[in-house]
Amino acid sequence: MGVNASLDTTLAALADPHRRRAVDLLARGPRPAGELARELGLSAPTMSRHLRTLRESGLVEESHPEFDARVRIYALRPEPMVHLLKWLEESEKLWSAQLLAFKAHLEKAAP
Repeated sequence: MGVNASLDTTLAALADPHRRRAVDLLARGPRPAGELARELGLSAPTMSRHLRTLRESGLVEESHPEFDARVRIYALRPEPMVHLLKWLEESEKLWSAQLLAFKAHLEKAAP
């Protein structure tokens, strides 16, 4: 998957407020799916769908503790966020340059 496709997938996954909140919770450390569901006030099936989207986007990874394979622990993966941050920084540079050029143009045009 190319960087643009990966960025599109990341942004699509983060478009949902429940998934963004899950990412916020996972930023504090790995958590079981059930704990995420409770903290977000979601049913287990709904949480499962959100976690599947986050997993498929590459934002989170799933593991199983040795003591119970039924338990799923989710943790953030940094790579998609690094690509998003880089894109945002590049966009900010572009817009800053455009705004500075516009400001210079207006100042030249002013009597």
